[in-house]
Amino acid sequence: MKSLKFMKKHLLGIENLTPDEIMTIIETAEALKEITQRDIKKVPTLRGKTIALLFFEPSTRTRVSFEIAAKWMSADTISLTSSGSSIAKGETFLDTTKNIEAMKPDVIVVRHSVSGFPHFISKKVRIPVINAGDGAHEHPTQALLDLLTVKEKKGRIDGLTVTIIGDITHSRVARSDIFAFTKMGSEVRVAGPMTMIPPGIERMGAKVFYDVKEAVKGADVIIMLRLQLERQGGLFFSTLREYSKFFGLSPSLLNEAKEDVIIMHPGPINRGVEISTEVADGPYSVILDQVTNGIAIRMAVLYLLCTGGKFEVTD
Repeated sequence: MKSLKFMKKHLLGIENLTPDEIMTIIETAEALKEITQRDIKKVPTLRGKTIALLFFEPSTRTRVSFEIAAKWMSADTISLTSSGSSIAKGETFLDTTKNIEAMKPDVIVVRHSVSGFPHFISKKVRIPVINAGDGAHEHPTQALLDLLTVKEKKGRIDGLTVTIIGDITHSRVARSDIFAFTKMGSEVRVAGPMTMIPPGIERMGAKVFYDVKEAVKGADVIIMLRLQLERQGGLFFSTLREYSKFFGLSPSLLNEAKEDVIIMHPGPINRGVEISTEVADGPYSVILDQVTNGIAIRMAVLYLLCTGGKFEVTD
């Protein structure tokens, strides 16, 4: 038996995790993923625990997979959105969160449009907080499921070339992925319009490209990003047609990558904009594998934070 330990109280981002902590979550997820293959997907692992899902920003994959992850491990869930809560009556987000804490859940999972909000409330509550995406800052569980998917498909993470293409400036997924893949030994490239590449991103360890063809040359992994139109608040490109022409992933562009390249996307996909349908549904796409792995990663994170960060796996 091998004992895995994760000693942090919260999961707020990838930036403050060590490679060992990242690998602990991944290996825990690998062990728990077996549950997703069962006919009856139910184990008593977190029976008696309650998970509060506070999604103050729209979500499909993240919210649903956290709920499935909790329920498959027999935890109870409560789910709250801005429109369905007293926030719509003028209550502050902090007061809402403190009131939810007073109802004694074991973990709070929070998504918010303001960068840093999960960090803020983690200092105001006494129970573990999981960041399910905060503004344009981080999305740690997405990066973890991306790592798990790459490890499954490639057999390793270290030494790979990972190219991230799209709206880097406004993407919390891009930031978490850059932290995650560089910490685990990959070379990370980012590409997109000049207006969507934040100044100083090289300090995070990424190599910047403005020519997508050069960025995908020899890539093992290509991660396409959705245009974050709701965060842009201004004009960052001329037209969607022009963006697709110069920065969209087409079958012809894939010829520059390695023959066994895998294509990833955090969703939701804007087909025909950042990625063509032929690529999204093609043989190199592992987008739906990412979704499945999202459940395994979120089971792992919930388990580790609910049980004091210890997990036993068979060597």
